[in-house]
Amino acid sequence: MNSRPSDVKHYSGTAVALHWLIALLIVCGFCIGWVMTDIPGFTPTKLKYFSWHKWIGVTVFVLAVARVLWRATHRAPSLDSATPTWQKAAAHLVHGLLYVLMLAIPVSGYFYSSAAGIQVVYLGIVPLPTLIGPDQALKAILRTVHVLLNYTLLALVAMHVLAALKHQFVDRDGLLARMIPFLR
Repeated sequence: MNSRPSDVKHYSGTAVALHWLIALLIVCGFCIGWVMTDIPGFTPTKLKYFSWHKWIGVTVFVLAVARVLWRATHRAPSLDSATPTWQKAAAHLVHGLLYVLMLAIPVSGYFYSSAAGIQVVYLGIVPLPTLIGPDQALKAILRTVHVLLNYTLLALVAMHVLAALKHQFVDRDGLLARMIPFLR
């Protein structure tokens, strides 16, 4: 049930847990992706990192779907009335794009694997269906899309973090405490 915006002061425990778990997984997935692509050849270590990267991607996708469903049924705290309109609009835009990217990046990676002719087997146990067949031209396009989406996410996350730090240390408006319980 949605609460009136004036009643909501902090994100719920579920929203906070999903936020930080997804953030941690995205950082891990990005770091593994960065390292694995620099390993020459097809070594057992590189293949292990590719598997971990894919497992993280599938997990992020599932948790992001849960986060979107949670957010659709639970209001976020309102921004301070003193916050300029352009900052409110920017915050809504960035949050919306973050949600889109949390869903689109795993999907692009999944399709990239499929186009490469490699089935994704979640946790080495659950084979995911192959929705597109091997296609070298599509593989190249999807690889580029996957990389560009990841760097777009990196830029948006940097903006998100910088904005949160600005609110905490420049504006001193307590905004960061809405997502970090021990700051309350």
